Amino acid sequence: MTIAVYARSTRDNHSAYIEQMNTYLKSEGVELIIHSTFYNYLKNTHNFKVELPTYSTSEELIAKAYYVICLGGDGTMLETVSLVRKSGIPMLGVNTGRLGFLSPVNKDDLLEALKLLLKEKFTLDKRVLIEMSGCNNCFNEVNYALNEFSIHKKDSSSMINIDTFVDGIFLNSYFADGLIVSTPTGSTAYSLSCGGPIMMPDSDNFIITPIAPHNLAVRPIVISNNREVRFNVSGRADEFNVSLDSRSKKVAIGSEITIKKADFRLNFIKLEGQHFFNTLRNKMMWGLDKRH
Repeated sequence: MTIAVYARSTRDNHSAYIEQMNTYLKSEGVELIIHSTFYNYLKNTHNFKVELPTYSTSEELIAKAYYVICLGGDGTMLETVSLVRKSGIPMLGVNTGRLGFLSPVNKDDLLEALKLLLKEKFTLDKRVLIEMSGCNNCFNEVNYALNEFSIHKKDSSSMINIDTFVDGIFLNSYFADGLIVSTPTGSTAYSLSCGGPIMMPDSDNFIITPIAPHNLAVRPIVISNNREVRFNVSGRADEFNVSLDSRSKKVAIGSEITIKKADFRLNFIKLEGQHFFNTLRNKMMWGLDKRH
């Protein structure tokens, strides 16, 4: 068995985590492979001496890895989506960052998490993605998002007008800074900060949330994720921004964009004893009151 690790080259992801993982996995007869950029960072910055095989591309990862461990925060998990793609390789998030809704394993529990993983003490949490078409295929083959699709005005330009249709039926013209369409996974991310609701990860819905709308009566709306949503964007500027999670492109005003549920799902590893409610309470600090 081979387990891959992906991490950003940051000071939070220091070499001790990789040394701990490699020592344990090697004792269990499991090979650890590491992304080449992160591996070079460890060698050059942390004087990392352990020799490990590396991978650089999505194709190499998919050909070798049985599981992928994401070391970092939610941003790291979102980057890993672009590597795992449609392969179905299960992903486990270990949080070395800040909030970490997608990375439920605490860095101090890394060894215990590895033990549960190898003993197969987990279930697969299958997450829905959003697939986008339009903008002359500007995102190439990675035209999907785990958290959200968003339309946003360019830089500090004036508001844009977003005509929105659901299954061809007119919903609304959003005059706003932008618009978010979130999956249940992304309901605790950008959409939440703009007033959207929190949803269970297995909900079969999308959330349409306006960003700073001119009309304050315009509120987020929840629709079935079996619907196709189409957007026509107009405004004073010549371009607007379209984003799939953390990836963004500039698109010409007047372009038509369509989104729908992707035809595949991501496999998140949910270890024994983990539950979304626990993560929600811990990350949102629900129930913590200094008066008690």
